Amino acid sequence: MKKQVFNPYLPLSEYIPDGEAHVFGDRVYLFGSHDKEAGYSYCLLDYVGWSAPVDDLSDWSCSGVIYSPTQDPLYGDKMKYLYAPDVVRGNDGRYYLYYCMAGWRGKGGYANPISVAVCDTPDGRYEYLGVVRNADGSPMTRYICFDPAVINDNGTIRLYYGTNYPWFDKMPFRWMREQAISIMSGKTKEDIRAVPEGIMGAYHVELADDMLTAKTAPKRIDNAISGERYKEHSFFEGASIRKAGDIYYFVWSSIKNHELCYATSKYPDRGFVYGGTIVSNGDVGYQGRKDRDRLNHTGTTNGGIERVNGKWYVFYHRLTHNSDYSRQACAEPIEISPEGSIGQVEVTSCGLNGKPLKAEGSYPAAICCNLTNGKMKHGSNGNRKSNEPCVTSGGGERYAANIADNTVIGYKYFDFSGKTSVSVTYRGAGGALSVGTQWDKPLAEITLSPSEKWVKSDVLTFTANGKQPLYFKYRGKGKIDILEFSFEETKQ
Repeated sequence: MKKQVFNPYLPLSEYIPDGEAHVFGDRVYLFGSHDKEAGYSYCLLDYVGWSAPVDDLSDWSCSGVIYSPTQDPLYGDKMKYLYAPDVVRGNDGRYYLYYCMAGWRGKGGYANPISVAVCDTPDGRYEYLGVVRNADGSPMTRYICFDPAVINDNGTIRLYYGTNYPWFDKMPFRWMREQAISIMSGKTKEDIRAVPEGIMGAYHVELADDMLTAKTAPKRIDNAISGERYKEHSFFEGASIRKAGDIYYFVWSSIKNHELCYATSKYPDRGFVYGGTIVSNGDVGYQGRKDRDRLNHTGTTNGGIERVNGKWYVFYHRLTHNSDYSRQACAEPIEISPEGSIGQVEVTSCGLNGKPLKAEGSYPAAICCNLTNGKMKHGSNGNRKSNEPCVTSGGGERYAANIADNTVIGYKYFDFSGKTSVSVTYRGAGGALSVGTQWDKPLAEITLSPSEKWVKSDVLTFTANGKQPLYFKYRGKGKIDILEFSFEETKQ
């Protein structure tokens, strides 16, 4: 690796959620939605093509716009936005992009078929091809066609899709359930009643070589996932599929709405066994952490796993701007055991770097992997009019904001080698700032003077060795923002 890479691994000005990473040739390509910085709805921008050499995950580059919603015939006043996509290489060697259209804040997205576009290269300009259809040529709209995932399984093209709201089952009356599902899905009550088994769930379909026609009827797979803990982490949305050896890995965003979970099977359309959580963007569940102790503002996270240059990673996204509408791509290395299991990994700042970051030079404060005041909330489909700490933007800068009394800003991990000095560039009310490798055991503390403009603090000096996290903790009656922190030269 020629340089360091940290989370989020794309430029801080870029917002690519729902990321599906695929290796094609000697590059790994990221296909995801495209949020707007400080946006007020999901997926406001065109799809763009990001990729990196498989042997240098620090060297991400963008090929520009690869697809625009205006290319889809569904595009109109109520249907303007491109949601979570996936790409597969067809048996003809071309690349096929599967996606769903939706409206403002997702409205109408559950009523459409799955659209398909095609290109000769993974990150070139895709052209609209059509919609996934039944054998008679009619659009395939059975169940909820949303968040498609695709895989070329030794020549068989498999499509997975769907969403599920299991809490609707708890409604006491049929008319209440139908009304709720109708409002959520955009389907009429007649449409819903025409499917007696229900329209929700995760489904598998085989596609013909034209990449559009369903060869098999949709088959539900999530309602047969076994495992005593599956009910707590059941399928909500964001289907993703991979195959490692002879094992299929079905990955999804769970009903908890902040985690990616997985199940495995020897078969593509049945027999899945729940495996566990792979990652939570609030580290909920990691080492037993409870929801109330989340380490970030949590919310929707979609993504999947991919093997890059012999190593497996989970690709997910984090939230910024105290909203669900400006999400950024992150990744962590994972291990798949010989038996096929994946343990939950924590969110970090070093992500794809392959090792701890160097305790030298300057780093953006916005690469924090933990940002908490001890009572962070969970959000979904909304901008939170909140003064909670968050990563945000303004004046062309990205920074950690709304840092009030007892807020902790954490970075994992750095490689320390003894006496270390660090300063921060901040603005705000002033107060006291401590630093340490454990957030409840400060190793040094300084006083911050009030400043309306960005100013560099005095130096905090402490001693640490080896791979350690770095935590800043603020105490004060007001609030501060932090733009960056810098390791200063220290005389040993």
